[in-house]
Amino acid sequence: MLTFIVMRTLQMVPPLFGLTIILFVLLRIGGDPVAHLVHPDATPAEIQQVREAYGFDRPWVEQYFRQLTLIVTGDFGDSYRYRAPAMPLVLERLPATLELALASIAIALVIAIPAGILSAVYQNSWLDVLVTVTSTLGRAMPNFWIGIMLILVVAVQLRWLPVAGRDGLAHLILPAITLGTSLATTIARLLRSSLLEIMRREFMTTARAKGLRYWTVVLRHGLRNALVASVTVLGLQVAWLLGGSVIVEEVFAWPGIGRLMVRSVLLRDLTLVQAGVLVFALIVMVANLLVDVTYAFINPRIRFS
Repeated sequence: MLTFIVMRTLQMVPPLFGLTIILFVLLRIGGDPVAHLVHPDATPAEIQQVREAYGFDRPWVEQYFRQLTLIVTGDFGDSYRYRAPAMPLVLERLPATLELALASIAIALVIAIPAGILSAVYQNSWLDVLVTVTSTLGRAMPNFWIGIMLILVVAVQLRWLPVAGRDGLAHLILPAITLGTSLATTIARLLRSSLLEIMRREFMTTARAKGLRYWTVVLRHGLRNALVASVTVLGLQVAWLLGGSVIVEEVFAWPGIGRLMVRSVLLRDLTLVQAGVLVFALIVMVANLLVDVTYAFINPRIRFS
């Protein structure tokens, strides 16, 4: 297990290296960052002075390797907007983003697991149709639209929960539901399909023939095997979850990395964008590593070599 974790950790290095190249090129071809660093009435001499101060007058290759050297040492440079080191600014927002992501996953699992099980057990019933239709509609609705509707109905009309901000559990509920809804629909549909397939296997029939109760067979033998596929999708959905959090954090004024990234992109704050994207990438890679490790606990037949 330890060897597997170490090897997977080392495999994260090449993708991160490739990501730095992609980020560097995309941020440079998107426009001149110097335009956002100087006053609109700045003279050509002042613009050139700023360009030289930040090293934008040098060849792209030299700029990239200079930047890569700083990244390897943990120094992403200073934010152009905040005039402070970029990585500490991103890490300062990390707890809020992780809090929202974990709450969304918890809500998704609480909804998806019972819905998927009941939909499979009572196949072709009204309950199965309800879960299928709801899952389809939930997947089709954009996160930002769900968030806006929740704000209008729950926060503005009913006044049950606060509209925006981060100040306790009450502020977390609406954005977590917004993100967790679409994730729940995906997991529920996949769990239903996996469980239906597992329930047709011979070992399920054997377990029933031994006299075990129906729900004992479904939950102990069927669900455990069906969860492998759902856990895989959950790991892959972490990237989608973080991407959705960028919009949801802006809608609910949630002070996470996503909201910081939106503002950084609009202001062409290259150092903050690079630090934020690399942190997002690390979170996705670590989440997929945890998913691979979880396989061994869900299915004892899986071993790491």
